[in-house]
Amino acid sequence: MRRTIASPKAPKAIGPYSQAVVTHHLPGVQMLHAAGQIPIDPATGDLVSGDITAQAERVMENIAAVLEHAEMEFADVVKTTVFLVDLGDFAAMNEVYARRFREAFPARSTIQVAGLPKGARIEIEVHAVKHPPQAAAPRKARAKAGAKGKPSKARPAPAARKPARKKGRR
Repeated sequence: MRRTIASPKAPKAIGPYSQAVVTHHLPGVQMLHAAGQIPIDPATGDLVSGDITAQAERVMENIAAVLEHAEMEFADVVKTTVFLVDLGDFAAMNEVYARRFREAFPARSTIQVAGLPKGARIEIEVHAVKHPPQAAAPRKARAKAGAKGKPSKARPAPAARKPARKKGRR
């Protein structure tokens, strides 16, 4: 099953694509695949002017809106791709990025490109995975957790079998 995300708090798609698509997998597991966000103000449809910091902040706000509409958050993001027109902007972009992502950072690729839509200096796409709450873990997982939620001790490996002797001619 899949559903399309169209958050009114993020810029509308400017082509034949969706802001994001959420796919549903095992019970309670959802994956979000988001289109790249550029620094467009959703209220005006205009590119945010200013330096890379201002543009990166707007991109992160747009990503936050898409995640929120999908009932996810930055902690659910597992992979990002950052497109920069100038890798000289990397340090400033990284400061803005670090304010949104904490510990258990997502995997990330950063690529310098010749140009981006509407003359943007930055574009970021994200992929996120949302798992069910711990209490809703599958029965198998709950069974493996022993009393008081502690993992049960592993069973010892079965004793190795001796190979059967071949019956030969005498």
